[in-house]
Amino acid sequence: MQTLSLNRMKKFNPWIFGILIAGTLGSVATVYWKTQETSPQPDLTSQTVLVQTKDWVAQIQANGVVQALQKINLNPEDSGRITKLYVNEGDRVQKGQIIARMNSERLQAQVNQYQASLDKAVADLKQKVSGTRQEEIAESRARVATAEASVAASQTRLNRAIAEMQRNQVLVQAGAISRNAFEEFVAKEQEARANLEAERARLKEQRESLNKAKNGLRPEEITQGEAEVAQAKAQLAFYQSQLNNAVIRAPFAGIITRRFAQEGDFVTPTTSASTTEGATSASIAELSSGLEIEARIPEASIAKINRGQLVDIQTDTYSNETFKGKVNLIAPRAVQENNVTSFRVKVALSSGQDKLKSGMNVRLIFHSQTIKNALVIPLAAVATQPNGQTGVYIPDTQNAARFQPVKVRATSGDQVQILSGLQKGDRVLISPPSTEKIEGVDKVEF
Repeated sequence: MQTLSLNRMKKFNPWIFGILIAGTLGSVATVYWKTQETSPQPDLTSQTVLVQTKDWVAQIQANGVVQALQKINLNPEDSGRITKLYVNEGDRVQKGQIIARMNSERLQAQVNQYQASLDKAVADLKQKVSGTRQEEIAESRARVATAEASVAASQTRLNRAIAEMQRNQVLVQAGAISRNAFEEFVAKEQEARANLEAERARLKEQRESLNKAKNGLRPEEITQGEAEVAQAKAQLAFYQSQLNNAVIRAPFAGIITRRFAQEGDFVTPTTSASTTEGATSASIAELSSGLEIEARIPEASIAKINRGQLVDIQTDTYSNETFKGKVNLIAPRAVQENNVTSFRVKVALSSGQDKLKSGMNVRLIFHSQTIKNALVIPLAAVATQPNGQTGVYIPDTQNAARFQPVKVRATSGDQVQILSGLQKGDRVLISPPSTEKIEGVDKVEF
């Protein structure tokens, strides 16, 4: 009997265990469901922050590049070979300091030549202006006296020749002498007459020289001498200018940022245009002075930028330092790149000139005017829904997150100003609920 009972229990044992397990699981599920149904929802208040008011300075951020205030490639006026180069990269130079000398032997010879021409023209003009000396006048008078004596002697010879010709004319008519003999007296008379005319012309010339010596040169002759001096000066100035251009000087004080040539190189006045670092150049060196920062500000934000506006400057190179500057220039004309309209803004440095280098990339933070009692919340609390609507999440009376549209203005650090949609004392969720799937969260366009 006992054996039969044991056998029956063994036969029905699987069913009994199945019923027991099912009952146990059902009890556990019922208890869990009841527990979940009766447990309270977490309090969202602990995940919110108050909407506050404060005196607030809006910020506009942009990227910029450090560049030189002045930059120029130093070139000769004429092509030539460098005979001496006085600077290296990194050298600081003063305005007017000699950078290099070009080969100038030919120019120096031309300068010497035209200097001699000028000296001669000046001496001639000085002599003309100073007038004739008394010794020269006396010499001229002596020449006039000599010429007068010669005229008198010639006149006497002519008179004698005329008298002889007249006497022999009577004789030839009487047949006392031949016609040929008479012709000799005629020739003597003609020769004496020609000599007299020549002496009279010489006397006239000597008298004019005497008058000129006593009266000085005519104004036209002095004017001509002055013109010759002016021409010689102009020729000398031209070649002197070319000689001066053979000495390359710094047009302003600065630093030699690049050196393109060596002594003995042949350089030209023109430079190959290129923006690449490895571009070849026919220049001697690049001179830069001062530093400034150029940024591109979008068209939507340019109205908030003013000349003299303070700017914070940050760079990865000096991550623990913030340099200062102010807006120095706002370009009057927009530029377009990749269908984006922006304006060039230049920032003058108030600090950091000794650390920032030309070509460095920097971050700029433009400070606007202080806004009194502005409503502000953390930027992380702002969300943008798929339809583009901007807003925040606030807890409602049922302790559930509700989307509240808001209108924002601008950011400052990790905060944003609220123009409408919230009031002071409201609470907003620091971040959207985890159950919400929202594209574009924290992506707000200003």
